[in-house]
Amino acid sequence: MQALLGVIFHSLGGVAAGSFYMPYNKVKGWSWETYWMVGGVMSWLIVPPIAACLTVPGFLDIIAASSSTILGVTFLMGLLWGVGGLSYGLGVRYLGMSLGNSVVLGFCAAFGAIVPSIYYNFNPEEGKTSFTEMISSTGGQVVLLGVLVCLIGIAVCGKAGMLKEGELSEEEKKKSVAEFNLVKGLIVAVLSGILSSFFSFGIEAGKPLADAAVAAGYDHLFANNVTFVVILWGGLATNFVWTSYLSLKNKAYKDFTNKETPISKNLLFSALAGIIWFLQFFFYGMGESKLGNGASSWILHMSTIILTANFWGIYRKEWHGVAKKTKFTITAGIIVILLSVVLVGIGNSL
Repeated sequence: MQALLGVIFHSLGGVAAGSFYMPYNKVKGWSWETYWMVGGVMSWLIVPPIAACLTVPGFLDIIAASSSTILGVTFLMGLLWGVGGLSYGLGVRYLGMSLGNSVVLGFCAAFGAIVPSIYYNFNPEEGKTSFTEMISSTGGQVVLLGVLVCLIGIAVCGKAGMLKEGELSEEEKKKSVAEFNLVKGLIVAVLSGILSSFFSFGIEAGKPLADAAVAAGYDHLFANNVTFVVILWGGLATNFVWTSYLSLKNKAYKDFTNKETPISKNLLFSALAGIIWFLQFFFYGMGESKLGNGASSWILHMSTIILTANFWGIYRKEWHGVAKKTKFTITAGIIVILLSVVLVGIGNSL
């Protein structure tokens, strides 16, 4: 039953993560940096403390009593993840919900499964599997096979994107993805996929915060909400600095007073996107409390996001008008990535 609850919570988090960008598509007349800033402030600054206050009322005391090392490392992981989150938004902006999420999350799943083992090779820790141990065990070899299959799936998805770019006119591409740009999108998607995996490391680094919440008598189900506050502070720092820079450079701050745009609706949809994005962390934390912060949790989360995002991609007709070969190619790429997710999960259970 505990495992089933973990799967349900992770699935809910994945659906939220795969859906959060949809409200942004309703924003009219605003620059990307404007609506991304509004959503980010909501998801990283406003909502996390509210969620923590409702579920772990003493979260500020726990954070204040924690060591500067734990807070610093957790914040740093959030800072690096923030770069991944920032480039994630750009990846979806340039590639669309379907292709963007498949490439970003494929890389994210692969690196999230393999990078921790490399870290533990240089910094051994009891109970943690190093890369050397991984390649010498059957389970580890299956995980590495899953990573290889994942990279193949990403390459297939990239090929589908190239076919789409060659088949459709600029006008047709922009009907579903307003700023479609394959080269820019793939570059930022790769960067995002690698750095987004640091969220998982942030949870690991901030585990003492969650443990302190449980020790203080709070429900284990919500203990990670304390850790999320610190991780998301890091994400906020990265994103707020960059979007502020762009806003000043492009004078996008004028969007907030531009009466030619639906300001109230834009604020509402941007805030809604931010709230939905935070829900992925909220439910991920609940799922992690049932399944642990191993690769199985991470992979389950990633696979649900990929499926959800591709559902929205179909809904938005992002592959409308392309040849059957192209549709077959993107479908094959997604199936291969999901197969890799299954392999990594199996490997980690061995």
